[in-house]
Amino acid sequence: MQEQHLYEYAIIRVVPRVEREEFINVGVIICHWKKGFLGCKIKLDRQKLQALDPLADIEMIQKNLESFEKICAGAIHGGNIAAMDIASRFRWLTAVRSSVIQTSRPHSGYAEDLEQTLQRLFEENVV
Repeated sequence: MQEQHLYEYAIIRVVPRVEREEFINVGVIICHWKKGFLGCKIKLDRQKLQALDPLADIEMIQKNLESFEKICAGAIHGGNIAAMDIASRFRWLTAVRSSVIQTSRPHSGYAEDLEQTLQRLFEENVV
């Protein structure tokens, strides 16, 4: 039996009209700082988004989701936040905010394979 890893994850949401509090799940972020693992998987369903808000700025939302991925990956073009340590990036990305891109509260779990768990959570909550 492989070692179980305690991880945290959150669901990434798009809330096109914040005042209505309607959202679609577009991704998952998962973190295990002891293993140096911070990953996310994102897929924007444009049809679902337009069902909530036909006037949603899809290109702007897509760019913001790409920034989310860059920060998660620690990419050079991800800005100052992407240069932070993994735990700080996860906390920043999952901080409560009133914006078009939001996350659920973080949840925790145990897994042997973090990549496989990211995929499973994505399939259960987004696809």
